[in-house]
Amino acid sequence: MSQETVAPPQPMSGAELTERTDAIRQQIAQAFVGQTEVLDQLLIALLASGHVLLEGVPGLGKTLLVRSLATALECAFARVQFTPDLMPSDVSGHAFYDPKTESFKIRRGPVFTNLLLADEINRAPAKTQAALLEVMQEQQVTIESRSFALSPPFLTVATQNPIEQEGTYPLPEAQLDRFLLKILMNYPGLEDEVRMVSEVSSGRTASDFDLSRVRAVAKPQDIVAMQLGTALVRVDSVVLDYAVRIARTTRDWPGITMGAGPRGSLALIRAARAQAVLEARDFVTPDDIRSVAKPALRHRIALAPEMQIEGRRIDDVLDALLLKVDAPRR
Repeated sequence: MSQETVAPPQPMSGAELTERTDAIRQQIAQAFVGQTEVLDQLLIALLASGHVLLEGVPGLGKTLLVRSLATALECAFARVQFTPDLMPSDVSGHAFYDPKTESFKIRRGPVFTNLLLADEINRAPAKTQAALLEVMQEQQVTIESRSFALSPPFLTVATQNPIEQEGTYPLPEAQLDRFLLKILMNYPGLEDEVRMVSEVSSGRTASDFDLSRVRAVAKPQDIVAMQLGTALVRVDSVVLDYAVRIARTTRDWPGITMGAGPRGSLALIRAARAQAVLEARDFVTPDDIRSVAKPALRHRIALAPEMQIEGRRIDDVLDALLLKVDAPRR
C-alpha cells in the first residue's frame, strides 16, 4: 500500500498574510505589555525565517515574549538555560545503550522543536555554542554519524545579558553573523510598566502574566506558508542596490574595524520583506530597509578601540551612516 503524501504548504497570499500577522501580534499583546518595536522585530525574524539574538537586562520579559509567541503559534517550545557546564549533547541529543533491547537508541535534545529559547547563550563554552549555531545554520542535527532534519518552522531566540560579563563566553563574530537580527530590549515606558504591574498584582500571588489569555491563531504549517509568502514580496532593483550599498559602506566607514559581509546585505533584504508585510504591502520601500538596518547590522560590525573609549555606540554610528548613503528617490 502506498502512503499518502502530504502536500507542501503553499505561499500565503498578501491579504491573508497581513491578517494572520496582525492576529499573532494581538494575541501576544494579551500577555506581553508594550515593547511594540521588540515584538515587531521578533515577528520580522519569524516571517523571514531567521534567528534572533535578544539582548537585555534580566526581568524585562524576554522569556514571556517567546512563550507567548509559541502559544499564539501553537508550536512546540523548548527552553535551554545555558551554563558553563552545559555539554553539546545536552543541546542536540545523544546515543545511549538500552540494555533491554541490547542496542543503541537516540535521545533527541531540546533543539528538536519549533521555537527554541537559548537563555543566556554567552554563559556556555564555545563548543556548546557551536553545536547550537550549527543546528541553526544547517537545520539538522548529527548524532553518531546520523543526520536528523528538524521539522519546520525552526526559530532560535538566544538571549544574553549586556551588563554582567563575568564568567561569560562572548560569541565570536563568525557565529554572531548567523543571527538574522540582534534585538535590543530596553526598560518599558512608564505607562506600560504601570499597566504591567497593575495586571500582574491585581488579586494574584504569582509574579508572572497569565498565558491562558493567549489563543492559538496559527499552526506550524501556517508559519511555513507565511514565510513562503514573505519571500515573494517584491524588491525593486534600486531598493536592492540601496541595501547592498548600506552594507558595503560599513566596510569603509571611519571608526568601524570590521564591516558587514554579504550575509548582511541578504539580512537587510530578508528583514525588509518582512517589514513590508507588517506594513500590509507587497513591495519593499527604502524606508523598510532603513527600519531594519540597525537590528540587521549592529551585530555584524565592530567599532575601533578609540570609538569604544569615547563611549560611541554602534547604533549611533549606523545612524550617521544611514544619513550619508543616498536613498532611491523614485
